[in-house]
Amino acid sequence: MSKKVAVVTGANKGIGLAIVRGLCKAGFPGDVIATARNEKLGRDAVEMLREEGFEAVFHQLDIVDQSSAERLRDFLQNKYGGLDVLINNAGIAYKHDAVEPFGEQAEVTMRTNFFGTLKVSRALFPLLRPNARVVNVSSFVSQRALGQCSPQLQEKFRDLELSEEDLCSLMEEFVKAAQRGSHQAEGWPSTAYGTTKIGVTVLSRIQARVLTQTRGADGILLNACCPGWVRTDMAGPKAPKSPEEGAETPVYLAMLPPGEKSPHGQLVWDKAIQEW
Repeated sequence: MSKKVAVVTGANKGIGLAIVRGLCKAGFPGDVIATARNEKLGRDAVEMLREEGFEAVFHQLDIVDQSSAERLRDFLQNKYGGLDVLINNAGIAYKHDAVEPFGEQAEVTMRTNFFGTLKVSRALFPLLRPNARVVNVSSFVSQRALGQCSPQLQEKFRDLELSEEDLCSLMEEFVKAAQRGSHQAEGWPSTAYGTTKIGVTVLSRIQARVLTQTRGADGILLNACCPGWVRTDMAGPKAPKSPEEGAETPVYLAMLPPGEKSPHGQLVWDKAIQEW
């Protein structure tokens, strides 16, 4: 049997690095691949883990670059013949005092957080083995942002039959509205990050539904999760949780044992399913 393998995106610092450490501590029975856009930062992170006594493997991945995702796919196929755990953690957020126009913030954040996650998923899902676990790192901000949407948009984002194609169209509509400066008038929230995480949460629901339809007998579980408010470069030093505490729920979902049926297609926070 081929060696098991887990992939964590955006793993050179913060929650991503803590997830890699957490998988190693939890005794993941195979290789943990830490990916990062910047090769030096990624290799430095893996070396730091090695000095702590944890073994991880580095592979470069820029989630917004399709060819980068395909290179990772080919590496996994050639070396492992499949994939057992995928944690889509990589993402960005502008600071509250960012000077870039909101339309630009919306486009860049959406391209990374939503469409980057989608690119990686499309590249790597064909490699998922039976009993694989997929965790898309979302945020409690997605719930808050959903509540700020118009009733019509809320209905669409809660629609259990929404397609991936229609969700992509909605995410593109938000970016265009933000660039026009009419997003609030059109029923969208005033948070680019929150809207991208609505996308990640709803994408997770769609992906789980499709996996059940196409590979229901394989026992694959896919969920979105909220790590909580974590002390990182992105969230700032005042957050109450350490990166290690933020990694607990993603690691828990990644290590769900074979035979488990739930959670699947849910938003999970502090290991508990959240209402959407």
